[in-house]
Amino acid sequence: MRDVLGQISRWWEAGERFGLATVVGTFRSAPRPPGASMAVLGAEAVGSVSGGCVEGAVYELAHEVVAGGAPVLQRYGVSEDEAFSVGLTCGGIIDVFVEPVSRETFPELGEIAASIEKQQPVAVATIVSGPGAVGARRVVWPGHASRSLGSERLDDAVDDDVRGMLAQGLTGIRRYGAQGERRLDDLQVFVQSFAPPPRMLVFGAIDFAAAVARIGKFLGYHVVVCDARPVFATAKRFPEADEVVVKWPHDYLSTVPVDERTVICVLTHDPKFDVPLLEVALRTPAAYVGAMGSRRTHEDRLARLREAGLSESELVRLRSPIGLDLGARTPEETAVSIAAELIRLRWGGTGGPLTETTGRIHGDVLHDHER
Repeated sequence: MRDVLGQISRWWEAGERFGLATVVGTFRSAPRPPGASMAVLGAEAVGSVSGGCVEGAVYELAHEVVAGGAPVLQRYGVSEDEAFSVGLTCGGIIDVFVEPVSRETFPELGEIAASIEKQQPVAVATIVSGPGAVGARRVVWPGHASRSLGSERLDDAVDDDVRGMLAQGLTGIRRYGAQGERRLDDLQVFVQSFAPPPRMLVFGAIDFAAAVARIGKFLGYHVVVCDARPVFATAKRFPEADEVVVKWPHDYLSTVPVDERTVICVLTHDPKFDVPLLEVALRTPAAYVGAMGSRRTHEDRLARLREAGLSESELVRLRSPIGLDLGARTPEETAVSIAAELIRLRWGGTGGPLTETTGRIHGDVLHDHER
């Protein structure tokens, strides 16, 4: 919904009634992830749920839902008989939840838009199938929630799960009994998280850092560049960075929050900076800690870190030399190799050419957040 939020907010504020289609489940090589949305008002459609495969069918269904008023959970996919009719010719399957939206049916939309604009975490939990009131919605913020899904017990169970998912920026289906029972799964609740963007912390104000900052922004990170040297750490040299900090790297890292989505790129390749910095970085829950340098630099760095007291279990988290083996030479090419490693670790790819692999392009790891 984030991709279409600007347009649907304008429709909502104008008092329009429109259809909102959201991918709530994917199987095999689905082209769009859970949370992908398309909104339909009259002859206008914004967003996408499949990259083109089933947009026409969803467009028609959205009109039916707006006219009829009842939300619908619809599955789209391919069978041998309908490979080139309505379906996903890539071989995937998607579950799409289509609902009517207006100021009356979705009064919290304005608050949600405001929270997203301010980069404040918020999640929307919607019953999409089962014995509950399909279409019932509960909006959850870290400290409070709106409306009810039908019972206090169900609300409590959903709130616990939603806040955990929101902390990690996860979106997907959670299953319960009608009263929130954990042992049952006949009621499906789709949770769409709108968390602030993950942070990329880039240490070392060098030309490679400028390229990494650019590609970090492209990938959706909140990028911070930090260096102890004020002559190099300037906003003019790093216009794509959200923040440029002049401070000793290890001192800065010791004072900022680091979570399981944070990426740390150490590009200083100078022992007086990177050793004390990595002492801190490798003891955080960061998703990725990478350090630039030659293999000789890496071995020397490991020896210094062992002397500083880091354990082998901590050292094994270090991705060094940083990036995938793409033969990169320039700062821009190196930034691509770092980005490629981040994507591979996030989704579980091999890093090899797709022409040399078999099976589905998008593996099961895509659905970790649904389990």
